[in-house]
Amino acid sequence: MLTFVGAATLDALALVDHYPAADERVVASAISYAGGGPAATAAVVAARQGHDVAFVGAVGDDPEGHQIIAGLQAEGVQTDGVVVVGGSRSGASVVVVATESSTRAICNRPLPVADLTARPLVMELLTASTWIHVDHIGWAPTMLAIGHFADPPLTSYDGGHQVTGFTAEGLNLYAPTIEALEIRYGAADPQKLLTAAQGESGGTVVASHGAAGSWALDNTGELIHVPTFPIDVISTLGAGDVFHGALVAALADNHSLPDAVLRANATAALSCRGLDGRSAVPTLGELDTFLTDHRTDLSSPSNPGQE
Repeated sequence: MLTFVGAATLDALALVDHYPAADERVVASAISYAGGGPAATAAVVAARQGHDVAFVGAVGDDPEGHQIIAGLQAEGVQTDGVVVVGGSRSGASVVVVATESSTRAICNRPLPVADLTARPLVMELLTASTWIHVDHIGWAPTMLAIGHFADPPLTSYDGGHQVTGFTAEGLNLYAPTIEALEIRYGAADPQKLLTAAQGESGGTVVASHGAAGSWALDNTGELIHVPTFPIDVISTLGAGDVFHGALVAALADNHSLPDAVLRANATAALSCRGLDGRSAVPTLGELDTFLTDHRTDLSSPSNPGQE
């Protein structure tokens, strides 16, 4: 069992050539509605790639909340751990993706507030998990809960957001962006950044860096660089969340760290073929076929730094 704890939203997305100016109306080439949220999207990825997955989070008692839950269930994600907060609105976003600048603008409605790990059912899910992946919403309640476990599950953290009071201590996998590490430790090369992060966490560190690929450092002390894949990009929305779901799924399948990062890079790249973060995520079979066709174009996963 893989359990994902944190944010779930319902997003409205529009694809336009350029952002509208004040009082301007532009024609969207595509409009879609899709589930989002870092932990929820990562959960969908792991489920689509063959894992038994549960999600723990909070939604409002509103139509959007019911849609969020239904979307997760349609992907095979267990939702018994979702708290429905009466009298609250669910988290939601309006996202405008501009092709001209390859950027996006996001307006968020905050998530409902709930104690995500207070119920016995959630504690049972956490206890039964081989991996727990948390985002900025799920980190504090999850780490507090499993801190009482005699034999806690392996724990992964999506470090793309800044969280007050955050420490990487005790994480088995700390997965920020390079930009997040620079905010945390100051501008430096990847070796210094990941070494600092590993010194804080004591576990494996994997840092994504967009088109520049990803960097990984485990207890061997060898920094590994894994390049990404060229792809025709529609939108990068949610690509980091997809990366984390695929990374945890691959590690749970006992892939080596370099190969797990390679698989995560490929999954994230393929997800960029869609406007939202989920619709273009490959299944396990689709991912394996893609890697078979493209692996020779990249560095060997056993030694990805050698170009």
